[in-house]
Amino acid sequence: MTGAALQRIAEEGDMPAGERVHAESAVTEDSAEALAYLVDPFSLVGEVPGVELLQASWSSEQIDYDPDSPEWDLDEEDGDESYDTEDGAERAG
Repeated sequence: MTGAALQRIAEEGDMPAGERVHAESAVTEDSAEALAYLVDPFSLVGEVPGVELLQASWSSEQIDYDPDSPEWDLDEEDGDESYDTEDGAERAG
């Protein structure tokens, strides 16, 4: 992700040198900054009827990943969703 963000910065021909140095430093040090150079939140929702984006921000944090922890079970549902069963009954997930 950082490499793609650095490439995007390098391709911006009208960026002043001082701003370029700052941008390169920011995307190298923070993955949220790199993401911000790759994804424009205004373009994501700009065409959605009834939606007006007033402000957007990105943040990230380092976490300890334990693949054996039950907290990291990606197949587990949160339990707040409901779904229809084959017999048409609605069940809580």
